[in-house]
Amino acid sequence: MQAFHRLIACFLLTALSSSVCARDIFVDNVAGDDRRKGESPEINARAGGPCRSIRRALELAERADRVVIANTGQPYHESLTLQAGRHSGLPSRPFTIVGNGATLDGSAPVPRDAWEQVEGNIFRFRPRRATFQLLFLDGKPAPRRMVDRSQGFPELEPLEWCLLDRTVYLRVDKDRLPHQYDLSYTSLQVGITLYEVRHVLVTDLVVQGFQQDGVNAHDSAFDTTLVGLTCRGNGRSGISVGGASRVKIYASLVGNNGTAQVRTEGFSRTEIINCDLIDAAHAPATVREGGQLTIQNDAAGS
Repeated sequence: MQAFHRLIACFLLTALSSSVCARDIFVDNVAGDDRRKGESPEINARAGGPCRSIRRALELAERADRVVIANTGQPYHESLTLQAGRHSGLPSRPFTIVGNGATLDGSAPVPRDAWEQVEGNIFRFRPRRATFQLLFLDGKPAPRRMVDRSQGFPELEPLEWCLLDRTVYLRVDKDRLPHQYDLSYTSLQVGITLYEVRHVLVTDLVVQGFQQDGVNAHDSAFDTTLVGLTCRGNGRSGISVGGASRVKIYASLVGNNGTAQVRTEGFSRTEIINCDLIDAAHAPATVREGGQLTIQNDAAGS
């Protein structure tokens, strides 16, 4: 299935971008510098070279450009917003973000002094925003206990956590403290926000660790195509489509998100084609709060 997904992603990228070669803006979060204009993937003698942040590339971008992200092995800790005007494309030349397998990560370490002991080996901390939240242990979602208020405070197992009244509660092992673990949480709100854009393509990007959604087509994101994304470990959903947006999701992996893998609302239209949606008891594959949602899988490619 993964090989089939990669084939579909390559096919779509070639088909959608081959008609006209747009201007490329290059990003590299190791070798880049935001004082540059992103005119080349490597530093050259004319002071050219990549930007350091995707945010800077989006500031420089114009209609129908491509933002090309280097996969340096280091996550990009940013929230991105594509909005009306310069971040739209044309039917034959979409505004494109080429991820190259890079990771956009909204998580942050829990500050050592943020933890407060409740009793025994139960500790808590209150993030600045915590309507939705995930806690990570060693970079992976920590075991979570869902709260039933009618049953009172849950009985947590060691290294299990819960969210109650916008506060994270964690039970640690005996004779240990929270700062002795590698703990992080969803800090930044949304990975990629799309608002009133037209003809947008996002490919081959990992979007993880955001408090709300990995990708949020907030409203009027028309002719938006997401290809080969991995959206995981986000507090609410991997991908959310709302308002009057029109979004197609191809060959993507969406899983381990907080309340839904893909959610829709409003008057949106969402097509999910040959994707892996990994549901869980507390986070189903799809949650439809409005809009139209269709799912198509080619069994021959499974």
